[in-house]
Amino acid sequence: MRDRKLVYSTEHGLPPRTKTKPQPPIATVPGGGVLVRREKKGRGGKEVTVVLGINAKVHDLKALSRQIKSTLGTGGAVKNGTIEIQGNHCEQVITLLADRGIASRRGGG
Repeated sequence: MRDRKLVYSTEHGLPPRTKTKPQPPIATVPGGGVLVRREKKGRGGKEVTVVLGINAKVHDLKALSRQIKSTLGTGGAVKNGTIEIQGNHCEQVITLLADRGIASRRGGG
């Protein structure tokens, strides 16, 4: 028999509901570490700087993205555990991450 979650019991009534916030997926990098690369494919020819491999449990991705965007004066987003910054800003992002104590490397071509 399968383990099933209790829905209702006449002995105890409804089980208590627990609110759990789903953890964002961590975009892993082969070889580990944080990778900063430029992507252009599937974006209508626009260049985007993507930061992969930052542990969402240790660092607040939204706050880090907000700081990078305000420093560079550009837009961006947090998607699927990655930070996307509009434009080609790889070197500046690596410098900003190093200032926050996050070791990163350049990836891609």
